[in-house]
Order: sequence, then structure tokens, then C-alpha cells
Amino acid sequence: MRKVRRAKVLGWRWRSNPLRRRSDVVEAWIVLAAWVVAAVASVVAGIVGARAAQHAVDGDRAGRRPVTAVLVKTVPGSGRDVVTGLRYDRVVATVHWTDVQDGRATVHTGFMNVKPTAQPGSTVRAWTNGHGRLVAPPVTAAEAATRVVLAGTGVALAAGATVLVGGYLTRLRVQRRATEKWGVEWERVGRHWGHTTG
Repeated sequence: MRKVRRAKVLGWRWRSNPLRRRSDVVEAWIVLAAWVVAAVASVVAGIVGARAAQHAVDGDRAGRRPVTAVLVKTVPGSGRDVVTGLRYDRVVATVHWTDVQDGRATVHTGFMNVKPTAQPGSTVRAWTNGHGRLVAPPVTAAEAATRVVLAGTGVALAAGATVLVGGYLTRLRVQRRATEKWGVEWERVGRHWGHTTG
């Protein structure tokens, strides 16, 4: 037995056809509207998300200030993993630095990661939040660009997917209502067909 292939006709729901139901046209418009809105929402949300991420990265970078810290001592055993015994390429060290705020110099002490070869008394570059606390170095320009692109892409995909899922659920509801209406009509017409065999 040969397999019958059904040809898909583009835009069949809009074509004039005696078998076409009103719900077919509604479904077609829902699909078209969902794709158009998803495309627009993705672009707008992606731009807004990328700008918000750029603003956050810029604010984070602007809030970090470089200072020159003096290494006081390294913490013993901080360069080795307790479980595996492997050596790290960084060790924890106690450092102190002078921070000038409002014309007053204040000496601060804190902990940061340094190379294992760093000697006490040597200077290291540290980053502070401007309130006397050590923070991680700011992200590089490449890392910042990557974060912005990923944030924009993620928000765009989420917005587009949300709209498409909403359109799909709306379409399912229209299909369900059309099927229920068809079932009611079938029962009403079926009664007038007379006796059934068997």
C-alpha cells in the first residue's frame, strides 16, 4: 500500500473554503500575531536588558578604586587544598593600605589573594569599594561586553518564548472551544439521522 503524502498549503486558513471554520481563521491570526509580537518583544527586551546590564557593569566598575597595599604576612597553609594536597597559584595574605577620604588618611587592614612568591613588605595592587573594604578587581572590557551580550540575549529569548507560549496556550483554548462547539452540533444533528445499525 502506497503512503499518501499530504501537501501543506501556505495560508490555507485564510483561503475561502466551505470546510473552513471561523476558529481556523482565529487560530491563524493568533499564530501570526504571536510571532510578530514575539519578534518585536524580543528586540525591545534584548535592548533594554543589554542597557540595564551595561549600566550595572559600569556602576560596578566605577565603584571600585585601586590602591597600593603593603603585604604584611601570608596565612600559613592557605596555598594548599586540605583534601587533595594540591597547591594553589594564590595564597591568602594580610595587607594594609592607606585610604584618603575627605582629606583624612585612614589605614586599613584586610585579606586578599596574592602570588605565593610575594614577600612581606612588598606592595600589591588591591581594589577597594571606597569605604575601606577590599573587593575583587573590576571586570575587564571583554568580560563586561560578554556579560552585556549574554544578558541582552537571555532577556530577548525569555521575552520571545513567553509571548510564543502565551500565543500557543491561547490557540489551544480556541481549538478546545471549537471542538466543544463541534461536539454539541454533532449531537444535535446526529439525533435527526434516524436509527443506527448493529
